[in-house]
Amino acid sequence: MRRALLPLLLAAALLGGCSTPEPVPAPTPAGGAAELPGPVPTDLALRPAPGTAPAAPAFTGALTDGTPFVAAELWAQRPVVLTFFNSWCTTCASNQAALSELARSYRDRVVFVGVAGADQADEVQDYLRNHRVEYPVVLDDQQTIWRSYAVREPPTVVLVAKGGALLRGWPGGLDAPTLDRRLRELVLAGQP
Repeated sequence: MRRALLPLLLAAALLGGCSTPEPVPAPTPAGGAAELPGPVPTDLALRPAPGTAPAAPAFTGALTDGTPFVAAELWAQRPVVLTFFNSWCTTCASNQAALSELARSYRDRVVFVGVAGADQADEVQDYLRNHRVEYPVVLDDQQTIWRSYAVREPPTVVLVAKGGALLRGWPGGLDAPTLDRRLRELVLAGQP
């Protein structure tokens, strides 16, 4: 009985080994176009930007998945928080979980946009996945955007009002509870 089964098992193994395995799709890059915001909520109430606030430096770039990105298109509709970071910044990493959670809580009302400077795309992807970053991220390997915002080292956080007024920047970053308070003070009307 065993001898009769052996040829059948061998034939099945050979036939099974000849089939072409289904290709495994590459994972969607974190920080790409899928993370861009949806429509502006109809109940979004914003404070007007001070008339003395300078215009934020407009920039274009590519998201982590290669999608073209135009910052002015986002801040034309709602406030934007720019987070300047790189994958090897330990301060960035230690603050990222709370910052990611804050970004999720403001989803579509205030858009968070990461700007990864002087970094390798694969290392940025590892950072975004490890820290559950669920907002769009622009790759700035030449640090052109960083220079336009006078960022010397990460982390830095910049707040841009709806319409493009540069409200405030925090070299050295700031923690999520403080950023939450500042968003409520500077851009969101009717928020405690």
